[in-house]
Amino acid sequence: MPHILRNTPSDIASHPVVKEENASPPAMFCYQCEMSTPGGCGSDGQTVGTCLKDANLARLQDIMLFGLKGLAAYREHARELGADTTAVDDVMSETLYFTLTNVNFNFEEHIAQLMKLGAAGVQVMDKLSQAHTCHLGVPTPVRVSQNRAEGKAILVSGHNLDMLRKLLEATEGKGINIYTHSEMLPAHAYPSLRKYRHLKGNIGKSWTDQTQLFQRWPGAIVINTNCIVPARKGTDYYGRLFTYKITGAEGAMKIVDDDFGPLIEKALSLPEITGFDSDETLMTGHHYQSVLGLAPQILEALQAGKIRQFFVIAGCDAPGNAGNYYRELAASLPLDCVIITSSCGKFRFNDLDFGVVPGTAIPRYLDLGQCNDSNGAVHIALALSEATGIALDDLPVSIVLSWMEQKAVIILLALFSLGIRNIYLGPKPPQFVNADILDFLVVNFGLHLTGTAQDDLSALLIDKKAA
Repeated sequence: MPHILRNTPSDIASHPVVKEENASPPAMFCYQCEMSTPGGCGSDGQTVGTCLKDANLARLQDIMLFGLKGLAAYREHARELGADTTAVDDVMSETLYFTLTNVNFNFEEHIAQLMKLGAAGVQVMDKLSQAHTCHLGVPTPVRVSQNRAEGKAILVSGHNLDMLRKLLEATEGKGINIYTHSEMLPAHAYPSLRKYRHLKGNIGKSWTDQTQLFQRWPGAIVINTNCIVPARKGTDYYGRLFTYKITGAEGAMKIVDDDFGPLIEKALSLPEITGFDSDETLMTGHHYQSVLGLAPQILEALQAGKIRQFFVIAGCDAPGNAGNYYRELAASLPLDCVIITSSCGKFRFNDLDFGVVPGTAIPRYLDLGQCNDSNGAVHIALALSEATGIALDDLPVSIVLSWMEQKAVIILLALFSLGIRNIYLGPKPPQFVNADILDFLVVNFGLHLTGTAQDDLSALLIDKKAA
């Protein structure tokens, strides 16, 4: 179960780094200043740079930069919707300054700055969630057709819901159907988006399938944020692929100043969609504000022992079979356990029918939305704690995350900044975390690296007799 640290960030930072006796020196790499050794400090196995920055500080500064990249993505979307991100912007500039050459050599203050960065992540995800619901309405659960398409069509991938709204408005009445891909799936749950009858369904799974999927898709395609994959040799779909704002690729066409005319013209010139005739469906739309409407039923089910435990199984998907761990874990959960998910990692298991908690009408699968909606799990936990009188660190909630890129880094830092402990992270450890930093995270945050799904489930599952 997760636990909430009672410590302040400065208290957390005061714990020493845990080092193994006779451990091999951790690697580092830095070439940001003139003093760097030829090839960069660390390129020949050095563990201390010319400026005397050691490997641990170098890697903590790398983590700051990766977290800033994820924070910048959410900040950009929030600003597009008019949110005031001044406080977040201040933390971003301060953290960048922190990584400047010869600014800070104090380990504890590096940890404190990372916690400050994580707190900014909490703030920006809340602001983005509020901006989405203010502009598009509060999402409600909806069943979406999967891999069924027809007519002239545009496939939209990415995260930018405001861009999708503009595209739906521009294509209304033009005989073009709009379909979502990957992290755009939750768009179907927003009232101001699903009111458009030509928003039809979802195609494909996470971003990792786009090379094969886009090659097979005969209609127009637009990617409005990460994740875009460069086209492989032998593919020709870039001739019908458009990118939006900061997203780009050599050979793709760019939408400029929200002029969707060329995209619409391309979609109308292409063949009608064939070969997508599945009867599959997917559920989405369990935004935390909608889930809180179920609070009385959830509270009753908890008190009656009908719900044993909540499992937050969420995060970024990555290519390869290692991600099947999350499918096995989700599929192995007892029927009295509820899954809370978000992000594109859910595509590893969201085709499964998890049904409802026996003896209730409560769904066992709750999709909070996109990766930036991960804050919803915290809001649900806080509401459960208040309603039950159970302390946050005693709630029957386990967190198992997948990570791929820098958005996942800011989400993890955000959770750490809230004092949430005992998170399981996989499917493999980040290479930018060395043994010293990993030991620190294990000791101070109870971080676990995932093992096998069955072993981890055995460790995480609350004994029903003891519950």
